[in-house]
Amino acid sequence: MSERITRALKLRTDPGVFLATVGIVLAFVIITFVAGDQVGSLFGAASGWIMTNLGWFYISGVSIFLLFLLWIAMSRFGHVRLGADGEEPEHSTAAWFGMLFAAGIGTILMFWGVAEPISHFATPPRGGVEAGSTEAAQEAMAFTLYHFGLHTWTIFALPALAFAYFIYKRKMPPRVSSIFAPVLGNRVYGPIGKTIDIVALVGTIFGVATSVGLGTLQINAGLNELFGIAVSPLVQVAVIVVVTTIACISVAAGLDKGIKRLSTINITLAIALLVFIVVTGPTLFLLKGTVETFGVYASTLPELAFWNNVFPASDDLATWQNTWTVFYWAWTITWSPFVGIFIARISRGRTIRQFVFGVLVLPVAFSIIWFGVFGMASFDIELNGPGGLVEAVVDDGDIPGALFAFLSNYPLATLVSGIAVLIVVIFFTTSVDSAAMVVDMMASGEDDTVSPSPIHQRIIWGVLMGAVAATLLAGTGTGGLTALQEVITVIGLPFFVMGFVMMYSLVKGISADLGERPPTVTRQWDRAYSPEEFEKNETTPSPEPIGPLHRIPSEEEDDGAPNPLRTSDSD
Repeated sequence: MSERITRALKLRTDPGVFLATVGIVLAFVIITFVAGDQVGSLFGAASGWIMTNLGWFYISGVSIFLLFLLWIAMSRFGHVRLGADGEEPEHSTAAWFGMLFAAGIGTILMFWGVAEPISHFATPPRGGVEAGSTEAAQEAMAFTLYHFGLHTWTIFALPALAFAYFIYKRKMPPRVSSIFAPVLGNRVYGPIGKTIDIVALVGTIFGVATSVGLGTLQINAGLNELFGIAVSPLVQVAVIVVVTTIACISVAAGLDKGIKRLSTINITLAIALLVFIVVTGPTLFLLKGTVETFGVYASTLPELAFWNNVFPASDDLATWQNTWTVFYWAWTITWSPFVGIFIARISRGRTIRQFVFGVLVLPVAFSIIWFGVFGMASFDIELNGPGGLVEAVVDDGDIPGALFAFLSNYPLATLVSGIAVLIVVIFFTTSVDSAAMVVDMMASGEDDTVSPSPIHQRIIWGVLMGAVAATLLAGTGTGGLTALQEVITVIGLPFFVMGFVMMYSLVKGISADLGERPPTVTRQWDRAYSPEEFEKNETTPSPEPIGPLHRIPSEEEDDGAPNPLRTSDSD
């Protein structure tokens, strides 16, 4: 039945995985439009329970993932190449860096660059600090970078590393189930593996839809600022339709012609906007403040990484971490499979060490500069300028419009705001088109670069993501941003559990492929009770390494018996 449907639609994918995923997503869309208030209430209750009882699990989990990545990069596994031994990276570092932002982090920078620092500046998260003070500014930057620095990219890097290893080293299908091969064996090709893939696909679609929803809210706010277009669900749905259409055109063009070009254009525009703020704003203050922000982040990170708000300063702050940090981690983890496969796709040929430090250091460094500049510029407006950002963002709750309220304090405000809207639109587009390409790979189990799928098949995924975003914004009966937060908190829970299994599976797989470490051989000393005995021992040459030779035996040699020649080709 399912095969007949896919043949009739001229699709080249796994019928069971494709139809089950599409069916679940469409069922959610239909049920939400029919019973939006009830669906909103259900997800609200579920997310409330998770935040109250499992927030600590989200907080500690991401920090454990970060420590694991640092360990595996510095261990003997670090020089293992994600591809054939000796293979060179497929993309230059500059192109690689630009495409990392195509995964959707650009939407985050644009949406929260002003909104988060100014929110924490007005309402210090841990209390005990005067709102609007210099201490509040420092705490605001510490939490902002905690949310969008190493921890965010850790959530992306863990599945990305696992995907890259199992896809390029073991040459398995580009699916989430492939990561669990060391645990499940060939069952990853059966019902268990397909169930994992369906869950991952549904969660990924919702995660990307959340990012799309945030981008839509910001685009609507920008259009309101520029042209007076009302902020309403109808306008937001129209924005989603237009941008999803552009994204579908891009995904049809492929990685190099579509996504790569758009990401290059967008990172260039984003850097130009950043430079504009530095040059036309309080330049010295921003430069000094950004450097100081890095120091504040580095000094407070060890504490914040495991801070669980056990002793809240007030009842109002008791739930602060749930609605900020826990939401971020849950949201990020849901679209980490998509980002993971995308990063893996552009990272072939790099060693594990190069991969981990590249994915963690390059984007995080840019995020520190971005939030340092926009955060400090926001504080300058409040402390030394006309103010108004706290009133607009915090008092009025206009988080999507924060960037445009900020830009109104700079020269050429209308022109620059228009460019900012364009940047958001392109970031939005690259998120949808790269997600559509990757989700299609996850569903079909085929590398799109080796065996391109039908164009209309990839377009289906882009349309589905747009439909979910529109449904969450317009059909849940609650505020758009609140609905996005509640749904994603629930969806993210199983992904966190997968993360721990993923770490075990990755280590087990690499250990099996790398083989045992050769025995350590040292120079053996005789008694050294006199200068002559010491000199005699010290001049004795170190022994030649002994133990297994560094080559893999042929099939004739490898008959299953213990073979002293068999070991890693990399130790």
